[in-house]
Amino acid sequence: MSEEFYRMKRLPPYVIAEVNAMRAAARAAGEDIIDLGMGNPDLPPPPHVIDKLIEVVRKPDAHGYSQSKGIPGLRKAQANYYGRRFGVDVDPETEVVVTMGSKEGLASLATAITAPGDVVLAPNPSYPIHMFGFILAGATIRSVPTTPDENYFRSLDRAMAFTVPRPSILVVNYPSNPTAETVDLAFYERLVAWAKENKVWVLSDLAYSELYYDGKPTPSILQVPGAKDIAVEFTSLSKTYSMAGWRIGFAVGNKQLIAAMSRVKSYLDYGAFTPIQAAACAALNGPQDIVAKNRELYHKRRDVLVESFGRAGWDIPAPPASMFAWAPLPPALKEMGSLEFSKQLLTHAKVAVAPGVGYGEDGEGYVRIALVENEQRLRQAARNVKKYLQSMGINTPAKGAA
Repeated sequence: MSEEFYRMKRLPPYVIAEVNAMRAAARAAGEDIIDLGMGNPDLPPPPHVIDKLIEVVRKPDAHGYSQSKGIPGLRKAQANYYGRRFGVDVDPETEVVVTMGSKEGLASLATAITAPGDVVLAPNPSYPIHMFGFILAGATIRSVPTTPDENYFRSLDRAMAFTVPRPSILVVNYPSNPTAETVDLAFYERLVAWAKENKVWVLSDLAYSELYYDGKPTPSILQVPGAKDIAVEFTSLSKTYSMAGWRIGFAVGNKQLIAAMSRVKSYLDYGAFTPIQAAACAALNGPQDIVAKNRELYHKRRDVLVESFGRAGWDIPAPPASMFAWAPLPPALKEMGSLEFSKQLLTHAKVAVAPGVGYGEDGEGYVRIALVENEQRLRQAARNVKKYLQSMGINTPAKGAA
């Protein structure tokens, strides 16, 4: 009975959990930790969404089982969102399924369409579910780069030429978690053509669709004519409306994939609590000023982070989208590695970040910083980081103080 379970053998220790445990212990000891580790929004949902939840939860008939693929009104609201935002026509009956966040959606689809031994192309570094949803389903992962350049397409072609069996699924995630990299519609046009030519399903994670900066809205792969022949896209209300704990997301696109996913979900769950789905309808159908307001707030935080950490002696590239900065380790501390650096930062600067190696071996040398504290706390984090860097013998820039 001491033998480890089969699927547990396929899961490495969750590296990020190590830093999370240290953070929890420090807080339990009364330390003031500035937590920039988890992408957990610190903002409340819109008031009218909370009002709708309260209204529906008071109804005596709202507490039974729901529908595993989502109530019709919510699927229609998501279809309307795609029409409004991307100009894409979506059938709410056959091309939309409600998920319990995009993470559950990806895992359910992986369960539905993966056979043991299948090869899946997943970005590295990437959000863990992009790889481990398929590993849990019995697949083998072949990594492709996250950076969407010519080398990306060369890697796809190499994977098709030299992998047995040939890969059947490709996962893409732009804006990327963790790297915050973005793509334009031309990238998706080329990708759809490649996927059709190579008979590969494309699963696009668009969880950060509305957190874009500098006036460049993120496109959807479904804007490409014919994309629904080979693609499904995942979106989420978590960041757009600050509803992370509500666990509401969507899969939209190819009917065959949506049907397979809906069938698997019908065996696994009865869908999200109906009042939560009704409140999600209010979010998608109601006033959208909160979306622009949240985007503006994260944009300001991004600028404060880049400016104050830069003056503290740590140069961080400004992310073009998402709620994360993908920060290379200060050059003088690069040999430390991202996990050890994250531990040191937590211990000596009281700042929690996520080690890049937790997102795949190609994430080594980076940490992911979440914009989930207010501007004052970000500046405090920069001051703490400055002291830590100075204690390590790293001279910070002379111009001004963080």
